Amino acid sequence: MVLDRERWQEKRRRVVQYLDLAESVVEQIRQGSEVSEALRRNPLPGGGHLGKNALVAAYHRMVAEGKIAPDPQLLARLRLKPVRTSSGVTTVTVLTKPYPCPAKCIFCPTEENMPKSYLADEPGARRAVEHHFDPYDQVFSRMQALAEVGHPTEKIELLILGGTWSAYRRDYQEWFIRRCFDAMNGVPSATLAEAFSLNETAAHRNVGLVIETRPDEITAEELIWLRRLGVTKVQMGAQSFDDEILALNRRGHTVGQTRQAVNLLRRAGFKIVLHWMPNLLGATPEKDRRDFQRMWEGFCPDEIKIYPTQLLENTELYTIWKAGGYRPYTTQELIELLVEIMPTIPRYCRVNRVIRDIPSTYVVEGNKVTNLRQEVDRELQRRGMRCQCIRCREIGQRPLDPRRLRTESLVYSTDVSEEHFLSFVTEEDYLAGFLRLSLPQEGGRNAFIEELREAALIREVHVYGQSLELGQAQPGAAQHRGLGTRLLRWAERLARERGYPRLAVISAVGTRQYYLQRGFRRGELYLIKDL
Repeated sequence: MVLDRERWQEKRRRVVQYLDLAESVVEQIRQGSEVSEALRRNPLPGGGHLGKNALVAAYHRMVAEGKIAPDPQLLARLRLKPVRTSSGVTTVTVLTKPYPCPAKCIFCPTEENMPKSYLADEPGARRAVEHHFDPYDQVFSRMQALAEVGHPTEKIELLILGGTWSAYRRDYQEWFIRRCFDAMNGVPSATLAEAFSLNETAAHRNVGLVIETRPDEITAEELIWLRRLGVTKVQMGAQSFDDEILALNRRGHTVGQTRQAVNLLRRAGFKIVLHWMPNLLGATPEKDRRDFQRMWEGFCPDEIKIYPTQLLENTELYTIWKAGGYRPYTTQELIELLVEIMPTIPRYCRVNRVIRDIPSTYVVEGNKVTNLRQEVDRELQRRGMRCQCIRCREIGQRPLDPRRLRTESLVYSTDVSEEHFLSFVTEEDYLAGFLRLSLPQEGGRNAFIEELREAALIREVHVYGQSLELGQAQPGAAQHRGLGTRLLRWAERLARERGYPRLAVISAVGTRQYYLQRGFRRGELYLIKDL
């Protein structure tokens, strides 16, 4: 990790050293040259070419010195990996410190000095190790690195990984989140409440806070605690919807517990992400096909991560495989399975990942293809099929004409609610923005959180397109065009028509002002609007 830091520092020195050359390249690109062509025409004196971070730094210097006017479209051309922020927010991932996990799953790797199931060579884990799992350093350095290659960092979704969050001591949880907010705020805080208050108007605002935990850790009391911490989205490892498979893999919870956890989360307004693992011990491709369909029977997650089981040496599953008791799917078997199930995913769900970010060198046998999603997409296209999940329909950086949007209302039932997925869609079926409105059974009178009693719940409002700075619009972009406000009015009208006296929203800390400006008032854990 010392070498990584030295390489990064050397990279920074080279950026400063060659800013004049970078300005020349930026000017050529501004005049119409392709980025790759301009870089090739201007090699570095010692060989090699400028990186995009140097071009972004040069652009900002040219704007600051008045040499050029601010040009968001030019910056977008210079930006490295624009897809990182094309979903409308900038995700910053941090890892908690190594800590005992209550589970004994046979497929989980165990690496010394790492949180359970994580390997030090995974990209996000490498950054955590380099910063000794310090939350402030992880957030600050990631925001700085993103800004250097042209990504806006005004709207941060904080993704906290590291295994079972609920197993950590609560004083550590509170400290960890406070220090993450200190990094976004740019100043230290004495309390979490102070950090939250500062972040409501900070330059880098938290627009989503995600933790991961297990279904058997979810209780009503735990969810109230998560709201006090500012959490808005919960990832859970469902892994399978077959009790026999869960028991064989020593998962430590049942399908019934997963169902209860999902229902509690939905009744509290959280966004729900479920992990699903094909090729567990005891599974077959046919069993997995049936198992995947069970996910949409009452569970109905908002997002999923598909994590095919990977055979790693430092697991109990490896011992079972050595004894002949387990067979990993081949890459082709896995692709065939995914090609069959992905077109069945509802339009209200987003597929965040199709494989874990584990280096292929760790995989003993079975699939070693790390860009599995791209392979599946190519095969779907070849067969004339498509996945209609949110990620596959996001408008991204495509130009938008707000006058040509159509509205789409998708209604579906869960165990505890009637869900309305309200969206703005282009003529080409690209998704520009959506709102998740949850109408609880019995009118919400059975809510276990007092301020949610008789309330319709807004669980998410999201406008897609390249993430833009707060308060700024850009021609052809979806953000800051009033789509969010229109979605809120639509939800208010539906809730009022169905007889709900109030509307509650599970707001992230950094989006509180947005809702307050639109008629909501502060509750203890939510923002409320009387209808």
